Amino acid sequence: MSTPPLLTPDDCAVVLVDEQAGLAFAAGSQDRQVLRGNAVALARTAVAFGIPVVVSTSASKVYSGPLMPPLRAVLPDVVPIERRNMNLWEDDAARAAVQATGRKTLVVAGLLTEACVTFPVLSALNDGYRVHVVADACGGLTVASHEAALRRLEQAGAVLTSWLQFLLEMQRDWTRHETYEAARGIVVDHGGGYGIGLDYARDTIKPA
Repeated sequence: MSTPPLLTPDDCAVVLVDEQAGLAFAAGSQDRQVLRGNAVALARTAVAFGIPVVVSTSASKVYSGPLMPPLRAVLPDVVPIERRNMNLWEDDAARAAVQATGRKTLVVAGLLTEACVTFPVLSALNDGYRVHVVADACGGLTVASHEAALRRLEQAGAVLTSWLQFLLEMQRDWTRHETYEAARGIVVDHGGGYGIGLDYARDTIKPA
């Protein structure tokens, strides 16, 4: 079995599903602040590398609330597509927005893993898309149910990744100057010890 090629910014689109506070309240699979930060890091990565982003929300007026403010700040020009179906792929407008990107590889994250992430991923796979699921930017009700959903997706053919792996896959080489500062800034802000290390390295080489 051949190994899939590495992704590039030219062959993928990012799909964010139901990144809304009402659903984040229900996500117990990891710390909610970390979960939100991971989603923001993913969105910032898409912006830094010029990758199309499709955002969909549900029940924003009655339960879930709008797209979370930090994501609205990162994606000011992206209008979320409101839908009623749990499955984004069964909503004509949302599916059409994904298809309009022209990309056949989707990088998906959202809430909750068990339904609103799982269902469109399975549907997109069935329609011939290649799908990467950003596991640490997805939140499930419990750790067990989140992990079970991810296992189901992997068994169906989805590739599991993280926001940091995705960013590094896009950057590939720290000497790519056109995206260096943006990529570095995302890692510094969201990458924990790795980000601290990048700050330390800069201070060592070019002391403040």
